[in-house]
Amino acid sequence: MKKNRLLFIAIFAAVAFAACNKDFLDTRPTNAVPDDQVFNSVDNAETALTGIWAYMYETYFTFAVPGLKSLDLTSDAMGSDVALTTSYGFRDSYTFIEMVDNTKNRVSAYWTILYKTIDNCNNFLSKIDNVPGDDAKRKLLKGQASALRGFCYLTLAEFYSFGVTTNPNGKSVPVYTEPANPSTPGKARSTVTQVYQQAIADLQAALPLLADYERDDTRKFKIDSKVTNGLLARAYLYSNQPAKAIDAAVAARNGYPLMSGDDYNKGFNDAGNVEWIWAQPQTPTQNVAASTFTFLDVSTPVSYYKSFKADPWFQGYFDSTDVRFRLFQWSTSGPGALLYKKFRFRDPGGMVSDVVLMRAAEMYLIEAEAYARTNNTTKAAEVLNVLRSARNSHLYNAAAGSSVTDTILLERRKELWGEGFSLVDIIRTGGTVVRKPFKTVNGTDSIIKVPQPDGSFVNVRGVGHRTVKLPDGSAFVKNSPYYLFAIPLSELQNNPNLNN
Repeated sequence: MKKNRLLFIAIFAAVAFAACNKDFLDTRPTNAVPDDQVFNSVDNAETALTGIWAYMYETYFTFAVPGLKSLDLTSDAMGSDVALTTSYGFRDSYTFIEMVDNTKNRVSAYWTILYKTIDNCNNFLSKIDNVPGDDAKRKLLKGQASALRGFCYLTLAEFYSFGVTTNPNGKSVPVYTEPANPSTPGKARSTVTQVYQQAIADLQAALPLLADYERDDTRKFKIDSKVTNGLLARAYLYSNQPAKAIDAAVAARNGYPLMSGDDYNKGFNDAGNVEWIWAQPQTPTQNVAASTFTFLDVSTPVSYYKSFKADPWFQGYFDSTDVRFRLFQWSTSGPGALLYKKFRFRDPGGMVSDVVLMRAAEMYLIEAEAYARTNNTTKAAEVLNVLRSARNSHLYNAAAGSSVTDTILLERRKELWGEGFSLVDIIRTGGTVVRKPFKTVNGTDSIIKVPQPDGSFVNVRGVGHRTVKLPDGSAFVKNSPYYLFAIPLSELQNNPNLNN
């Protein structure tokens, strides 16, 4: 965190959701409201908290960083299953030359978003107890701010350090729980265990404060107890506390059934989906987060980047009966890329789509993995098969030879493709990126016969991964330093304790 005071940003709703320019980052932005106006009523405090959220997801840094949701795309671009075209947006993430470079814009943007949100939450939490107004609403806002800070620390732990099973004492990022001021000294990096502990403490503190909150599901961006339990399930699993992850995952998904196969094929664009626990709704005038769809939507004509193609080998993991298998289609124009049509604009004319942040399917997968990591393989398979049955996929059978843990991790790749978990899973499990060219056994290009409506076929030269090695020419390995996000150079210069 920079030593200069990060002023609390209180943005009234109309301003907050329309904001999409760099004025948001000014030391004293024109749309900031003094503390005495923010904290003179719980209603104003609620508006301020909405503004903090809007800053995270509706601040436009560049075309490639439309708010924090673009971090999810960065995670998937750096994984195994997105064969990214090298023209737009996330090319340098895909090739592993960007996130290790502490001078890059994206590196600075994510650090800024997360730590500015943390400082805003710190300021909010330091004052909310004394705000006049309804006590129940004040407790609710305190719980939401605590959970939001926990989410930020969870995100930092995921990307700035290797998993706790690799090195629980490995250096991660600094932890701040008090508002910054001009004399606040920069802190040293905490261990990854300590950062997870802070995230969990914040989320645990939030739960009782949110217990009586019944959220209107038209406002799924609001954090309630289900969202908080879902974040706790992630944090427990990622920090190697699987037994605790089970109950949290079950509590999070309670009331959110798995979607139907038909709903799975509707384009992942509607916060009203019965399975979506947490989402960022978008409108024609408030749609910065939906800019991510221009990379993910590879089939809608108005979607102009269309760079997140699927690794052709990835399709082979799906049964032909699987509802997700229907989403694959080979492009017959230009170099043959495999389109995975999971994401499509809901309103192409307005380029609007809601953005998913948490689903019931993820909670089933966390529960299944947690059972597997506590050696209850029977229960792990049972929970996994609930999801597989909903997707019309073959059920897991231990007699087939693959371990249930490996099968669950593969199922996460299949189910959560494009939702931001690829690099997260690689880092937390001490895994490795796996990419290979889409070639025949003889090393020649793979030719795909693509059926046409008239019964004919078009031959397509299949194109897969273009980057199959690390920037230094070496093979992908476990715990490569190329997987971790760098701390921005400006932060290292402003806070020499980060080097300790």
